[in-house]
Amino acid sequence: MNWILIEIKNIFRLLVKIVIFEIFELGNKSFSIKNITEIIFLIVLVVFFSRTIKNWMKEWILVNLGIKKGTREAIASIINYIITITGILIVLHNAGIDLTSITVIAGALSIGIGIGLKNIISNFVSGLTILIAQPIKVGDFIKVDDLSGVVEKTSIRSTIIRTIDGIFVIVPNNFLVEQNIINWSHKDSTSRLRIPIGVAYGSDTILVTEALLDAARKEKRVLSNPSPKVWFKGFGDSALNFELLVWIKYPPLTDPIKSSLNFSIDSELRSRNISIPFPQRDLHIRQINDLIPTHQKAELTTVGKNQKNFSNSLIKNQVKTKQNFSKWNLRDLLRQISYFKNCNNIEIRDVIENGYRKIVPRGEIICLEGESGDSFYIILSGSVEVFSEKANKYITTRYAGEFIGEMSLILGITRTASLRATEDTILFVVDRDNLHNLLAKHQRLADKISEELSRRLETLKNLGLLDKQENSQETAMIWIRNRIYTLFGI
Repeated sequence: MNWILIEIKNIFRLLVKIVIFEIFELGNKSFSIKNITEIIFLIVLVVFFSRTIKNWMKEWILVNLGIKKGTREAIASIINYIITITGILIVLHNAGIDLTSITVIAGALSIGIGIGLKNIISNFVSGLTILIAQPIKVGDFIKVDDLSGVVEKTSIRSTIIRTIDGIFVIVPNNFLVEQNIINWSHKDSTSRLRIPIGVAYGSDTILVTEALLDAARKEKRVLSNPSPKVWFKGFGDSALNFELLVWIKYPPLTDPIKSSLNFSIDSELRSRNISIPFPQRDLHIRQINDLIPTHQKAELTTVGKNQKNFSNSLIKNQVKTKQNFSKWNLRDLLRQISYFKNCNNIEIRDVIENGYRKIVPRGEIICLEGESGDSFYIILSGSVEVFSEKANKYITTRYAGEFIGEMSLILGITRTASLRATEDTILFVVDRDNLHNLLAKHQRLADKISEELSRRLETLKNLGLLDKQENSQETAMIWIRNRIYTLFGI
């Protein structure tokens, strides 16, 4: 039994000698396995401590300071690297390592390291550039070559991008610095989409404009400000080329929004009997009768007559359908209004671009008293009841050709009354931002609004906007007209 204890002691002494055995010297300091183990342990502690500080700052301190996600990630990463490098240098210094000697050795090996670790150093410097300058940051939606996705993480060596298909791609930092990057989220994530569309020659361009704008405004993810626009791009080989331009707030949804718009565009064009052509070529064969036997000519003549009758019937049906649809055509509805009656097609198209048609069923509330006014309405057909919920009082009824909702926009006050459709009603709605364009180009409408508001002299007095002693309707109209001209730069 004693010999076992002696062997154990001998093994223990041997292990101690191995641990404290001096393996190499660096400067004036000798290093053993024990010294190396202590240094490694302390470095691990420094790395753990720096990462803890990083997470603590990123998830608590910087969040409470209201700093954005991408900036939080950059600040926390830089602090992490500073603490790690500083901590490692302190550990090495306390271990007795002469940092000057390390510098000399590093200088001697710099050429070899520079050649062998060229890409690593390049990525390191690029990573610092990205973290400090922040051309891209965590949460940004970017496009690099054919790669589109959201930046998930940026480190010293690489950046992780999650594509719209949910695939994580690791991209070296030097690639991001050297390439042209489209950053959809830089400063403002609002971006514009372009939807090209071709329609058949002979199509009514005003109807095409109306159809495309209706499709855009039915998509809830499309912004109303800036408002959608339609551009006539040119005359193609087989089609009139248009382009629908819409603004969106969240670029990662570009593909779903485009798909939804394409469905809506197809539906709107079909409802107006506007066809989308396909490329075609006409082939003309001369003296074809000489190639056809006599007994077949009669058959072809009969078939031709049947096809002609069918074609005439189809054209009649299409004309009838268009005539039925014209009752709901926004252009024709607008031309029934006195101040748009004499507008040419170009002017009418401009009006349509600054507003949209809204069908309100009977009994539906259009807007409520006390709400902020953000829309101006022209009644195209039907009628609208104006009433006060606070006073529980009926005020008046507005009919086709009249406008409503103008007081809140012009005077900068909340809605003074509620509006309700008394029958199925069609409204032409103009948002606040588009009213400027509309009034600037149609001064007759601005004058008409001035005249109408001046008739509501008593309402203006009750609001305290006019002196009680100013009983002249002319005074009120001049005041309102001047306010409109100043407000909308007319």
